[in-house]
Amino acid sequence: MTTHSEHLIPTPSARASWTVSPEPFTTGDATRLRRAYYAEVAGRYWKRQVTEAEIDQGLLDFPDDGLAPPTGQFVVGRLAGEALACGGVRMLDAKTAELTRVYVDGRARGTGGGAALLRVLEAESRALGAERVRLDTRSDLVEARALYARNGYHEIPAYNSGPYAEHWFEKRLV
Repeated sequence: MTTHSEHLIPTPSARASWTVSPEPFTTGDATRLRRAYYAEVAGRYWKRQVTEAEIDQGLLDFPDDGLAPPTGQFVVGRLAGEALACGGVRMLDAKTAELTRVYVDGRARGTGGGAALLRVLEAESRALGAERVRLDTRSDLVEARALYARNGYHEIPAYNSGPYAEHWFEKRLV
């Protein structure tokens, strides 16, 4: 299976650029980013700061073990060398990939990191054989919904019954 090495993605800033590349979800940077992702989405849902124990439990309840070849891929995005973004893709069936854990640290939002993640995750999905990418998200994650719409994702009827899914998106890759 072919994976893509580091992808250099220019941002609006002339001084800094994003690099996004596959990385095991168990590395120190990937683990820190996955914990930050969970802390943010759970905290926004519960409308309070989450505890370390709640983050630990959330990662156990929603494991990332499908985010490695041959069933998926996890990527880490770095801005000026600092790991500030992550995302994963897993195959739902032979032709459909699903995005998950797409996260950009608040300090780096608006710098092109989300779009950079999507481009690499879409390329990884193609490498896994996907013809389309799907995802689900919540109503309160308005920034995420805007990111997906700006990058060619269209709302579709529900394709799963996830406990937190309120909006479903799809993008054709072929």
